[in-house]
Amino acid sequence: MNYKILAKYFKDLKFAIPNSKVFFLLSKNISNYKIKIDIKSKQIKEKVIEVETALSLNPTKDNFEKIDIKISHATIVELEGDIANKKQLEEIILIKVPEEIYSEIRQVFVFLFEKSGYKEIKIDKTVDFKKLYSQKIIQ
Repeated sequence: MNYKILAKYFKDLKFAIPNSKVFFLLSKNISNYKIKIDIKSKQIKEKVIEVETALSLNPTKDNFEKIDIKISHATIVELEGDIANKKQLEEIILIKVPEEIYSEIRQVFVFLFEKSGYKEIKIDKTVDFKKLYSQKIIQ
C-alpha cells in the first residue's frame, strides 16, 4: 500500500507563557517539562485520511506555574492500493507520515521559542517513529 500527501496545514497552535515571572524562570524550569508526541487519524472519505500529529511540552511536576505549548499539524493523505492490511495502514499513519512532517513541526516549535527570546530550547532534530511504533505494539 502506498500513499500520497494531498495537503498539510497547522490545525492548532498554542503558545502561552502566562506572565513575566514564568518567562524569566523558564530556563530554570525547562527541565521540568517533557516533549510529548501524539498521533491520531480519522477517515475523511474512502481512501482519504487525516493524520494529526501533535507536539506538546508537558510538565512533569505540578509545583510551579506552567507554560502551555502545543502544535497540532494535520496531513491529508490519499491511500493507494488495497487498504485491507491493517499493519501497513498503521505504519503509514504512525511512522511514515509523521517522519515526513516532523521537521516542519519542529521548525515552528523552535521558531516560537526563539522569537519569544528563549534561545536555549533543545529538541531532537529527528524522532525514531518506527521505534515509538514498536514500543506501542509491545505495550
